[in-house]
Amino acid sequence: MDFPSAPSSFYAFGSCFTFLVLLLVRPHIASSALLLGLKHHNNHHHNRRPFLQANQSTCALFMGTWVRDDAYPLYQFSDCPFIDAEFNCQMYGRPDTDYLKYRWKPTNCELPRFNGLEFLLRMKGKTVMFVGDSLGRNQWESLVCMISTAVPGSPTQIIRGDPLSTLKFLEYGVAVSFYRAPYLVDIEAVQGKRVLRLGDISGNGNAWRGVDVLSFNTGHWWSHKGSLQGWDYIEMDGTLYQDMDRLVAFEKGLRTWARWVDTNVDRTRTRVFFQSTSPTHYK
Repeated sequence: MDFPSAPSSFYAFGSCFTFLVLLLVRPHIASSALLLGLKHHNNHHHNRRPFLQANQSTCALFMGTWVRDDAYPLYQFSDCPFIDAEFNCQMYGRPDTDYLKYRWKPTNCELPRFNGLEFLLRMKGKTVMFVGDSLGRNQWESLVCMISTAVPGSPTQIIRGDPLSTLKFLEYGVAVSFYRAPYLVDIEAVQGKRVLRLGDISGNGNAWRGVDVLSFNTGHWWSHKGSLQGWDYIEMDGTLYQDMDRLVAFEKGLRTWARWVDTNVDRTRTRVFFQSTSPTHYK
């Protein structure tokens, strides 16, 4: 292949907890919140289904406010060995702690306090996987810390790798994983260059098959340039580009992901969530 020449942590916890509520407290919402495709995906269908299906007569989980709760946080950083150093604000000397003492309160209902043991009992024998960028990594670490704090004597097995890391709670047969794929679609090394393939997701997707709960996210990596850009070329419809409209690329990648979900996910077994774009956290 020839390449063209060159031209001249708080938010993560809140999202994670809402995801857990959908999964455990409101299972009928969770199953109906399966992402079914982009707005214009499958245009040949006359009766398009909405981007998210939700039961509007139940608790509006995503409408509410953050309220102070001095019973928080649900775990101490010093009690959880699974937090990556670059995400461990307290270990690195952040002086304030007030940001840890807030919980999400929906407008018209109360959420129960998270119970790690109950989570393990309800999810016995199942797998949960976060897929995406550092938003997913933060949510993965937050979840495994909340669970492990609730069962401190329970044996675990940690397998760290790139792109896949997994913590297994051996007594319960529960595996909670993070799969790093900032763009969701595949990046392939070709002649020493990183090619972002907007129409291909098969390489990453093979790792997502058979998982019981999938929580995807992607977003701000699509806008990165310079040293933070994760690719050298973009491939779309057989043509290589050094750059293109990032929103066009983002949409193309999401359509590829939506087709993978429609084609490969058994909706009677697997629940799929899509998290919103994470805030940029680089200085």
